[in-house]
Amino acid sequence: LDWKDRQWWPVVTPIVGITYCAAIMYYLWVNYRLPFGATLCIVCLLTGEWLTRFWGFYWWSHYPISFVFPSTMIPGALVMDTVMLLTRNWMITALVGG
Repeated sequence: LDWKDRQWWPVVTPIVGITYCAAIMYYLWVNYRLPFGATLCIVCLLTGEWLTRFWGFYWWSHYPISFVFPSTMIPGALVMDTVMLLTRNWMITALVGG
């Protein structure tokens, strides 16, 4: 990896992990009352990242498949979904789940 990845990884990951999950969770909860928006979002993000790394390594830049940490993002999404399911309150979900 180059220096840019080490510089931006701690900044971009929490922002993407919380903002995208909150948007998907809001849409699914308000329209369908489905409490698994954050988990669905993280699984889709990790699948897209894995596909990008795999095909990027295979075709273009020989970029290794590493630095994909589902063990840190999936439990956070599960906590966010569980808090929303149990409390049904956006403020508590934002404070505890985020």
